[in-house]
Amino acid sequence: MLSNDDLQVLKERLQQDLAALERGADSRQSGTETVELDQTRTGRLTRMDAVQGQAMAKATEARALRQMQRIRTALRRIDEGTYGDCVRCEEPIAAGRLRADPATPICISCAEQSEQR
Repeated sequence: MLSNDDLQVLKERLQQDLAALERGADSRQSGTETVELDQTRTGRLTRMDAVQGQAMAKATEARALRQMQRIRTALRRIDEGTYGDCVRCEEPIAAGRLRADPATPICISCAEQSEQR
């Protein structure tokens, strides 16, 4: 069970993490722009590097969007009073697990069961 102080610390951390992800959105977006295929300006290998960089930027952006959603969901659960309970089995999530990843929605038992599938 989390104390009110622990809950406040985790909430502040979640808010800081969300703000950092939101601040980085512009720089992540610039890497996902369409790659020009003008052969007079760039060579084949340079274009291949640019396409690969674009794919990596898109994957990074997708991960950031998923993480922002996880954080928003955790913050909503804090406001609703359901934070710290596993969304699958409804048992309390260990405080150490929440300190390691405050946005986690499931306990370690449910996470292990998901990995086995």
